[in-house]
Formats: sequence, C-alpha cells, structure tokens
Amino acid sequence: MDLRETFATNLRRLRNARGWSQDELALEAEISRSYLSQLEKGVYYVSIKVIGRLADKLDVEPDEFLKRMAKRGRAK
Repeated sequence: MDLRETFATNLRRLRNARGWSQDELALEAEISRSYLSQLEKGVYYVSIKVIGRLADKLDVEPDEFLKRMAKRGRAK
C-alpha cells in the first residue's frame, strides 16, 4: 500500500470513528465534499495545509494519517 492509499484509509477510518459524514467533515475543514471523497478514494494527493485542517477537525495528530496498519490491525 502506498502512502496515498494509507492516507485515504486512515482518513476514512478517523472520520467514521468520529461519526461524521463526508459533508460534515468537508464543511468543518473548509474543503469541498467532492475533494474529500477523492482523498478518501486515494485519487488525489493531499497538501500539508489540508492535512493540518483535517487533523485539527478530527482532533488527531497529523501523523495519524500516515500510520500503516499491520495485518492484525496494529500500527507499525
């Protein structure tokens, strides 16, 4: 899994853990819902600026988006 896919998976996981829809997170992070959707699909690369906004709104450290999960669900 490349970093873009890792980011996409973690973004989706963190958003769902918060119980937010894509619309809610996009509004909070001041990005479009379609852009957020594309990020969650791994279509686009994300800027550091947007990572910062998403981390702030999801109340996580930015590095949470890049942690690769082990096969048993543990972070490497």
